[in-house]
Amino acid sequence: MAAIGDTSEPDSPARGVHLPLEEAAWLYQADQVCPEDLPMTAAQALAVGVDTPSLCGLAGLSRHADPRDIRDTFEQALAELGIALPDHRMAQRYALRRLATRFTAGEAALTELASEEWLETEVETAEEQAFVALLPPCACCIEYTLGLDEAAWEVQLRIAARALVSHPTVGPGI
Repeated sequence: MAAIGDTSEPDSPARGVHLPLEEAAWLYQADQVCPEDLPMTAAQALAVGVDTPSLCGLAGLSRHADPRDIRDTFEQALAELGIALPDHRMAQRYALRRLATRFTAGEAALTELASEEWLETEVETAEEQAFVALLPPCACCIEYTLGLDEAAWEVQLRIAARALVSHPTVGPGI
C-alpha cells in the first residue's frame, strides 16, 4: 500500500520501504517495538531513498534519547509519509498473526508464545481464536499444563498458526 502522495514507481526502492515503515507503525501500536529501535528503522528508510524532515530527525536520534522524543518524532515522520497509525486492538491482532508467522518459520521459540498478553488480545476470527486458545499464559505453564503431551500440543499449535497465517485479515498492505 502506497503512502498518500507517493508518486514513486511501484518497483522503486522508495516505494518498497513504505511497507517496513507501515509494519513498524503496526508493531509500535501493539507495543512490540522498542522506541530505541525506531531511529535505526528511520535510517534504513533513508538509505533506500525515503526522505522527510522528521525521518531525518528520527534517524539522527540516539538509541538512548528520551523515548518520548523518539515516539513523537516517529509519529511525525509517519504523518509526513501519509502512514496512519492503526488502532491498538487491530495492531495487537496483527502482532498475533506476525507471531504465528514467526513460529511457523521457526523464528519463535515455544516459550516466546507463552504470555498473558496474547490471551488478552481481542480476537475476531476463528483462526485467531484457535491459535490463542492453545497459548499458555506463561512459560512455566507449558510444562505444568502439558506434561508429556508437549509434542502433541506443538503439532496442534503449528496447525493453528498455519491456519492463522494463511488467512490474513489485518496488517500493513491489507
